[in-house]
Amino acid sequence: MADATKPTFLVDTSSDPVAIRIEGRASFQNSACLQDFFTALLAQGKRRFVMDFANCTSMDSTFLGVLAGVALQFRKLTSPGSLVLCRLGARNLELVRNLGLHRLLTVDTETVDVNLNAPSALSCVSDRGELESARLVLAAHENLVAADEANRAKFQDVLAFLKNRVSQG
Repeated sequence: MADATKPTFLVDTSSDPVAIRIEGRASFQNSACLQDFFTALLAQGKRRFVMDFANCTSMDSTFLGVLAGVALQFRKLTSPGSLVLCRLGARNLELVRNLGLHRLLTVDTETVDVNLNAPSALSCVSDRGELESARLVLAAHENLVAADEANRAKFQDVLAFLKNRVSQG
């Protein structure tokens, strides 16, 4: 298991589906590297992913918005992709369902073990400035609204704040 003080994503890009195990907290602080990871693998032609949440201690709306964005992107592909979330704890499963993401992603409620045969830690060094980070968080929350219009009311203040921040440059 990874250092509990530093949340990480362990990945195995050689497996099919590509396996991702979350160790610790999944949040705005490490969502950018996950988004970049998905973008790079989609460019390589990878279309099937599975995420193991057994060691995920918590997740925030930005992380969930990044997942929603990936799922929305998959739907636009000629050969649609798949993203399966498995071994979600009760609280994380509740978050996924409350935001309507279970309608975009596959949620596996069985106790499926995700094997990482050749795991490596995804590098989550943040080289983005404050404005780029604000754009990422804004896009993530807009993805949540696109996933379920009911999320607009939940995040209206966040969206207004971030739109204002981004427009100021």
